[in-house]
Amino acid sequence: MNPAYKGALSGAAVLACGASLLAMAQGPSTPAPVADPAAQCASMAQLVRPGVEVIRAELVPTGPAPAPPGASPAILPEHCLVSGAIDRRIGAGGREFAIGFELRLPAEWNGRFLFQGGGGLDGVVQAAVGNIANSSGRPALARGFAVVSTDSGHAGSIVDATFGLDQQARTDYAYNALDKVTDEAKRLVSVFYGTAPDYSYFVGCSNGGRQALVASQRLPLEYDGIVAGDPAMSFSRLALGQVWSMSVVARIAPRDADGRPVYSRAFTDTDLQLVRSAVLDQCDALDGLADGMINDWQGCSFHPRQLQCSAAKTDSCLSEGQVGVLDDLMQGPRTAGGQHIYGPFTFDTGIASSAWRGMRLGTSETGQPNSADSSLGLGQFRYLQLTPPDPDWDPLAPYDLDDMLDRIRHQGGMGDGDSPFLSTFVLGGKMIVYNGMSDQGMATPHIARWYEDMLEATGPGAAEAVKLFTVPGMLHCNGGEATDRFEMLDAIVGWVERGEAPERIVATGAAMPGMSRPLCPYPAVARYTGGDPADAASFSCRV
Repeated sequence: MNPAYKGALSGAAVLACGASLLAMAQGPSTPAPVADPAAQCASMAQLVRPGVEVIRAELVPTGPAPAPPGASPAILPEHCLVSGAIDRRIGAGGREFAIGFELRLPAEWNGRFLFQGGGGLDGVVQAAVGNIANSSGRPALARGFAVVSTDSGHAGSIVDATFGLDQQARTDYAYNALDKVTDEAKRLVSVFYGTAPDYSYFVGCSNGGRQALVASQRLPLEYDGIVAGDPAMSFSRLALGQVWSMSVVARIAPRDADGRPVYSRAFTDTDLQLVRSAVLDQCDALDGLADGMINDWQGCSFHPRQLQCSAAKTDSCLSEGQVGVLDDLMQGPRTAGGQHIYGPFTFDTGIASSAWRGMRLGTSETGQPNSADSSLGLGQFRYLQLTPPDPDWDPLAPYDLDDMLDRIRHQGGMGDGDSPFLSTFVLGGKMIVYNGMSDQGMATPHIARWYEDMLEATGPGAAEAVKLFTVPGMLHCNGGEATDRFEMLDAIVGWVERGEAPERIVATGAAMPGMSRPLCPYPAVARYTGGDPADAASFSCRV
């Protein structure tokens, strides 16, 4: 039993802990089911440790998982639900803060621990059932994993960035909550089962993908396997790109009576469908098959100037202003020396999706914008990325991008998950990074640049420990005209525990019924080699 815990435990728990310490010295073994889950779970509420509160500990019987209305919930096994708070305090402005967490411990444990990444700006402790992005399988808890989640150190909605007014809350969100919750969860796992986990995994998408990368960079000894999906890796630069995009779209957006840009009207849906069709016409067949998906994104050289009107604007062409704005949006902001700050983005089928419109344009027909750039992007830029916070900062006022890089470097240095140096992690860990080619917020070429930098900075062992996959047509973490169903948890477990490096991962998707495709490790792409065009076996991964 960990000596840091001085609370009362049942006699059975103490005996189990003593036996497990001997087993740990002899090597890992298959964990036995918890003899008395109810008693063991109740004892967790009595644990006492400085700075840590166990708020709730109760046995949850076998039953359906929490699920949105209308969804078909998975069946979860009997498990102990522990919720708690770490380092409760009063912060800036008299606001109460704590690092909240939830840990679920199955009565029949498989010896594995999983940290479930968050989303957006966190602020909510999500049910720690181990939902895995893009998976059609059971959540990790139903597979026997012990699972933990966190709110990253503050309470609020996933788009509320006002916690950024507090110095420690910024630090907690950036990385400290991951460290504290990882440590505490593993302690609780060891107390409950009497042994430490055999394997530890971190899986997340979006901000959870950023957290996954941060775990590999700041906690390189804690996780055996990591999956980082559509990661908001260079979060400060991504945010600068979002607010910069607002000023770009404003160049051509019509104005309301008060002179405010109506962003949604900068491009019609017909305009965006025109771009989608032109991209497919030029780039779809580069992989050997015209099937509605662009695998060879590195060979796609589409430019919107190809659609520029030679005379008046019609539905079959783009105005000169639209061409310039679209090109700038897809390239992303650059320094005065021409270096990409965040971007470029790839032209893909998602350009005509409601997700892309929702990110860059919104649907508001007034000067009050509702795009994600103007809500989540602008809010977190003002309160979280700028140092010091500047709640009144105006994205349409003139500013210098190089100066802005200086203002965001402080938070970026803490929270951006883009360090390329993983020499400790690759000694024993494995990581899968993936991104949707139509992701409306995360730029695949930016992630690919990080991957190449990581290979160079980390050196020997990097390519054998970290792989990057791209998903044609997929929007942010799922959806789109894509095969967006694939099993990354299975892939990382097989790689870590059996040495089965994922050289291709088969994907399917509701948008492509009856079709399967291989996802290939960068820089390879799936190329059609003949046979059934609906079958992944008819494709090979080639550079």
